[in-house]
Amino acid sequence: MNNTRIAWLIPSVELGAYWQPVLAAFAQVFPKSIFYTGLVWPGFDPSLPGNDTIQIVGEMKSLEITKTEGYSRRVMLVSPSIIGDLWKFKPQVVLAQAYSLWTLIAVLLKPILGWKLIIIYDGSSPNSDFEDSLVRSIARKFMSAFAEAFIPNSYGAREYLIRSLGAKPNKVFTHTYLVPDAQTLLQNSTGEAPPLPAQRPIFLYVGRITARKGIKPLIEACAILKKQGYTDYSLVVIGNGDQRGELEELIAQQGLTDLVTWVGWVEYGSLGVYFQNADVFVFPTLEDIWGMVPLEAMVFGTTVLCSRWAGAAELVADGESGYIFDPYKPEELAEKMRQFLDRPELIKIMGDRAKELIGRTNYQTAADGFVEVIHRVLN
Repeated sequence: MNNTRIAWLIPSVELGAYWQPVLAAFAQVFPKSIFYTGLVWPGFDPSLPGNDTIQIVGEMKSLEITKTEGYSRRVMLVSPSIIGDLWKFKPQVVLAQAYSLWTLIAVLLKPILGWKLIIIYDGSSPNSDFEDSLVRSIARKFMSAFAEAFIPNSYGAREYLIRSLGAKPNKVFTHTYLVPDAQTLLQNSTGEAPPLPAQRPIFLYVGRITARKGIKPLIEACAILKKQGYTDYSLVVIGNGDQRGELEELIAQQGLTDLVTWVGWVEYGSLGVYFQNADVFVFPTLEDIWGMVPLEAMVFGTTVLCSRWAGAAELVADGESGYIFDPYKPEELAEKMRQFLDRPELIKIMGDRAKELIGRTNYQTAADGFVEVIHRVLN
């Protein structure tokens, strides 16, 4: 048993139920680890393996500074009481997510408590990297100088860390750790198929109903298909958000009401049956540093249409496990959707390939990646 004390500093896992199996596997190697966060996901059960390592510290709040078409520019407010927790726990290794106040605290306390610092970075995008902010860039470079290693979740994140923050390439270890797990997505399932429309193929969207997620271009693509004579399919939308009223109005204006089914919010552990019973998953986001849902669909052998502005597009083999498209061009999305309407055999061919590819990346490989880097840092 490895007695090394590990502290995770992750300000928010509001939509992070997928961390549970990763932490459970990680705890098999490092049982003395605490995952500190300020916000957990709905339905969080602290008794489950992996979740029992999670400790909520204070309350995380996100303050919007500037609204954009993609991510809003925000300041993350986290509890300074983490100082007392770290002082008491005295970890030997700290894994800090990105560049929040908690990461700065880890940097400032490092000379006193002597831990090794690893910075993990989920993904890169214009509004999360803040490359146009001199103050933030200087602060991030300062914090980066104290890290023994970096673990980016994507190759886009790796490039940002090296190019913009001056991370030494030999200290940057790219490991995909934001990964789906079929069992977690089915843990609340009764085994029965969900109520879905009879008209096939079913195109599925799962996520927040907000402008950044690009659902409007998806509706516009459906309108283009209708003008071309394609109405023999269904679109199922799962999620809640402030844009639903606007989208329902657009759907009615375009005469698409009979094609679209609104499901509303579905608990994470019940999403698996929807992925299982859909034909094509559509992820039209305008900006996402990663985006778990297309990968969750792939786990169930569902082919995907993935926005090129999602970090997760790195794991989609364009033309093999699905298609990558530009959501700013609804006509391009319509053309990709039409491929499955004209050639329905592609749904299974690409779905099988999707399941094969994502099978190489799972919660165990994610946990192993963290373990490997920690051993490198300690040794």
